[in-house]
Amino acid sequence: MPSATLPRFDLKGWDGEDIAHPYPVYRRYREAAPVHRGAPGAGAPDTFYVFCHDEVVQVLSDRRFGRDARVASGDPGAAPVPVPAEYRALRTVVENWLVFLDPPRHTELRSLLGTEFSPSIVTGLRPRITQIAHTLLGQLERHQEADLVEGFAAPFPILVICELLGIPQDHHSWLRANAMALQEAGSTRSRNGTGGYARAEAAAGALTRYFRQEVTRRHGDDHGDLLTLLVRARDGGAPLSVDGIVGTCVHLLTAGHETTTNFLAKAVLALRAHPEVLEALRAAPELTPGAVEELMRYDPPVQAVTRWAYRDARLGVHEVPRGSRVVALLGSANRDPARFSRPDVLDVRRPADRHLGFGLGIHYCLGATLARAEAEIGLRTLLDGMPGLGRGSQQVEYADDMVFHGPTRLVLGRSDLP
Repeated sequence: MPSATLPRFDLKGWDGEDIAHPYPVYRRYREAAPVHRGAPGAGAPDTFYVFCHDEVVQVLSDRRFGRDARVASGDPGAAPVPVPAEYRALRTVVENWLVFLDPPRHTELRSLLGTEFSPSIVTGLRPRITQIAHTLLGQLERHQEADLVEGFAAPFPILVICELLGIPQDHHSWLRANAMALQEAGSTRSRNGTGGYARAEAAAGALTRYFRQEVTRRHGDDHGDLLTLLVRARDGGAPLSVDGIVGTCVHLLTAGHETTTNFLAKAVLALRAHPEVLEALRAAPELTPGAVEELMRYDPPVQAVTRWAYRDARLGVHEVPRGSRVVALLGSANRDPARFSRPDVLDVRRPADRHLGFGLGIHYCLGATLARAEAEIGLRTLLDGMPGLGRGSQQVEYADDMVFHGPTRLVLGRSDLP
């Protein structure tokens, strides 16, 4: 509930300083109460914001909360995803994202994809992931200053996803541009106005055409990439439509690249702010896997996820009626002192207690194994290949987004670069 000194919480309209450092804001609300009720809106569902670890775990793991607004409202005509009906290409794409599906469709699709994200498959990809990282690092050497997002953190996971899907890597800049435009409709980017939906619709149309062509090319193909395997599964009778394949590819492209991009950029910022930790990691490569977990806890790339109340429930002191929107603040839960000792301290030797950076429950990040490999290899490549990292100047600009959270630019000076 709102306190006498705190306004009702909202993820929109934050200023630049709070976007870059949201944790003091979270702490103030978390200490006032674990759950806050949002400001009521005309015709809008009740919204509850959840700040404490235990309550976030409840939201992510309790089947009384799900992803489909139609189930929550009891209205089969309600929008299944938060996209206005007039944006048809965008809605079709988003409706087929794994993250918006409930069982049984979620179970069927996750089962199809699960093998391709298994530890053994990811282990086989690690040499190629390492090669991609080293190639990008070598390109930074040519500059007096360089944007680490544009030059490394953004293209790195896109190129890995191209490898996974079996699509040409020289398309990566076009793919990223459209993936970023697509996100303008589904985030808390409040300063874009209504034009964000139009840009996202155009991007959804372009990506749909692109991946439909790729699906057509794969019929009868015997390659081992993920896109070909999905087409082969559909041709073999799996309950998967062309729209489902296209939506899955776009989902992997958007969520799969932006999370790793944000992680790497924010990891560099965190290490630059903690030079003693940076030097400890540089000297002890064996700390890298644990450091990835701690950095993911300390400043996760996804700060919030939304669920809908399928049945009446109780969160904290609140009775949450069916049909309510519930926003779980992962970033706040990962800094909850009731779960993590000294939560505001970056400690790469911290025991790997389960953080919520990859979510929890049936929607636990499907690509977590791949994301960890990218994070470890990307971070290690930067630490080993940039001995001056942390010594020069930096210019940082954050996206106006409190869901997919991270810098759009991180410009480093010459003394930082290889």
